[in-house]
Amino acid sequence: MEKEFYTPAEVAENLRVNIMTIYRYIKAGKINAHKLGKDFRIDVKEYERFLKSIETKN
Repeated sequence: MEKEFYTPAEVAENLRVNIMTIYRYIKAGKINAHKLGKDFRIDVKEYERFLKSIETKN
């Protein structure tokens, strides 16, 4: 079964950035996330949209 959501830690690990960078992106609205209590979840489709938005063109 495929994942439907990522945690900020998983996104940070995938992108090889600090987890605080992901939290800053969420706060700035660069990545949309769902807040569950104190935790955030990022939809897989939102993660893919974010990757496309930061993609560079050669």
